[in-house]
Amino acid sequence: MAKPNEWAGKVMALVKSGNTSAAIAQIKVAPSVKDLRAFQTAMAVGKLGGKWRDLDAAVSDNIALLSAPRLHRSP
Repeated sequence: MAKPNEWAGKVMALVKSGNTSAAIAQIKVAPSVKDLRAFQTAMAVGKLGGKWRDLDAAVSDNIALLSAPRLHRSP
């Protein structure tokens, strides 16, 4: 049985501690769209969505980037 990914919880801890610059850095290197969506849901549940515009923009931008098809594949 696979362990659940704790990435979203760790980034939420950064946000709650007020370290949004570190949270944005983690969002930019997010492992997958699924993790970003889990973080976005956690932000909505915690009523933190809309509080930091740059954080919301980083999430939506990186969801779009990870969702886009790749133009080429590395060998």
